[in-house]
Amino acid sequence: MAKIAFVGAGSVVFTRQLVADLLRFGDLDLELALHDIDRERLDVAEGTAHRLVEQLGHPARISATLDRKTALDGADFVINMIQVGGIDATITDLEIPARHGLRQTIGDTTGVGGVFRALRTFPVLTGILDDMRAVCPDALLLNYTNPMAMNVWWASVVAPEIRTFGLCHSVYWTAHDLAGLLGLDVEQTRFRAFGVNHQSWLRDWTTLDGEDLYPRLRARIAEDPELERRVRVEMFRRIGYYPTETSEHSSEYLSWFLRSDAQVDRFRIEPLQYIGISRENVAEYEQAKTLLRDGRDLPLEGGASEYAPQIIHSILTGTTREIHVNVPNRGLIDNLPAGAAVEVPAHVDGNGVVPIAMGPLPVQCAALNRTYLSVAELAVEAARTGDPRLVRQAVLVDGNASSTLTPAQIWDLCNELVAAHGDLLPEPLRALL
Repeated sequence: MAKIAFVGAGSVVFTRQLVADLLRFGDLDLELALHDIDRERLDVAEGTAHRLVEQLGHPARISATLDRKTALDGADFVINMIQVGGIDATITDLEIPARHGLRQTIGDTTGVGGVFRALRTFPVLTGILDDMRAVCPDALLLNYTNPMAMNVWWASVVAPEIRTFGLCHSVYWTAHDLAGLLGLDVEQTRFRAFGVNHQSWLRDWTTLDGEDLYPRLRARIAEDPELERRVRVEMFRRIGYYPTETSEHSSEYLSWFLRSDAQVDRFRIEPLQYIGISRENVAEYEQAKTLLRDGRDLPLEGGASEYAPQIIHSILTGTTREIHVNVPNRGLIDNLPAGAAVEVPAHVDGNGVVPIAMGPLPVQCAALNRTYLSVAELAVEAARTGDPRLVRQAVLVDGNASSTLTPAQIWDLCNELVAAHGDLLPEPLRALL
């Protein structure tokens, strides 16, 4: 029986999808150990897991505990999906910059929102890694928590011996949606992307018989002027490769879009979008509580699309798959910094997860990735050294922030965010400058 620990299981809708994907395989003997720091959310997660066992007709041993080390004890796989500070901290990361004149859409990956989310996540992530050293040192850590690139980089700094893989569905869904745009099913295509999480580039994209699909995509865009009013399409036109994150996310990773009202209107961007998404997530949680209380079935998405269940199934059964993972750059992408967290394809089977070396990125793609990684590097170094100036310098390097605010305004913004997040941040980084 393989033991899978869910840390942050109170993210009930995501827990539901992951557990459902695992149970749908039908050939796994599983123990699912759920952990959260919120008793009510943990109870809902536990009820969700038991209901899914009934709905899908596949048994699994279910446990739930407020004690993280108990959940981790003896685990073979650890799935991390924590959100330190919850919805309140997320709204803080969006609303305070907005008051300073800095627009964001999601605010969880890079830029000022990503930096402060990372700084409050790192201490908890360090605690998880410390516990894994003690009670499950051979387990794989499968991280879903954003900011992905910063968290995977941090894990490689503080616990290089723990095998950590960052997982994100953006590459898959980009390939899925682009195939649909061309009237194809994603299963009729082959795709590989590489770069940095939420800013990888779809380099290899073909039909099963090897036809390059980029000419078809260019023709499809030319047929519909409204498609040109999307951020990703503009990036594709200017850079030559399609990025693997939504237009809403991608708009805040560059200096090109959120700096002016005209660009926001031109590319149909919705600033502060994640506040609404976060409130919808809370509503979904409340719906789950009601469904469980009333004894009704839980709604489920289509079959096994998430990478963590695929990894677990491949390792336990020897099934061969290719997925995309986020890992330290150890000879994987030639023209991105060594040690930085990069996103690449990986081969998965009974021997584990093996990232695939992809060589160099197209130089223009690497140039944008290096700016993104500079923000991540400064945030990681700020946490490692306890230097509060590096926090401000990380935001100063960000294209969106620096295209909108002066250095003095960035310092003032960071001071306000430091004060607002308080003891969620490491003590040395609470200094006002």
